[in-house]
Amino acid sequence: MKSQRTGPHHDPVMPNRETRARLGHRQATEIALSLGRELRTTRRAAGLRQEDVGRSAGISHAQVSRIERGRASLTIDQACRVAAALGLVLSIRTYPAGDPIRDLAHVRLLERLRVRLDSRWEWRTEVPLPIAGDRRAWDAVISMSGTRIAVEAETRLTDIQALVRKLALKRRDGRVTRMILVVADTRSNRAALAMVGASLSSSLPLNTRATLAALADARDPGADGLVVL
Repeated sequence: MKSQRTGPHHDPVMPNRETRARLGHRQATEIALSLGRELRTTRRAAGLRQEDVGRSAGISHAQVSRIERGRASLTIDQACRVAAALGLVLSIRTYPAGDPIRDLAHVRLLERLRVRLDSRWEWRTEVPLPIAGDRRAWDAVISMSGTRIAVEAETRLTDIQALVRKLALKRRDGRVTRMILVVADTRSNRAALAMVGASLSSSLPLNTRATLAALADARDPGADGLVVL
């Protein structure tokens, strides 16, 4: 019987990457400073005093000063009020810039794969892509003798076409030998996989049995695979 343990196990920490909280705080600081400079420049160009803007916005001139210097604990409401007083409209949007955090169900799904591996595989989680400044990371990477297999795990499938596009980009940039998509074995996920059929199998040709058999034997699977666990 093959061992259910793997090689050196690494907790999902990111020593070379900012924590999500620290990254969010830094971005908030940069946005506040940039917005403050823009509001100050617009106010001065209009020949208005901070008192004038504060009166129109319904806040104190001292708060206007703090906002312009990026020192205030700024709310969206206050930012919109000051912008409106200056004839501006505040617009806020989000953009993809990395992978989201994962929940306990996701961790358990990865563990279900990990215990199927031969002990000669090394297992690491939250492995950054090898591109400076890129915030994306593989959920896990298993490696041995020059073979590096990236693992992505999904507990609930929604937009599979978007997922396929995301995986293709990470596969292109990730510098790995193979890639495995691990999907939780639920009725809704099986229904979603049945609907896409051939379009997914073209990018992930190996099925669950073939992929797990190779990993249990410490072999390179020979192709990318889809594992339902």
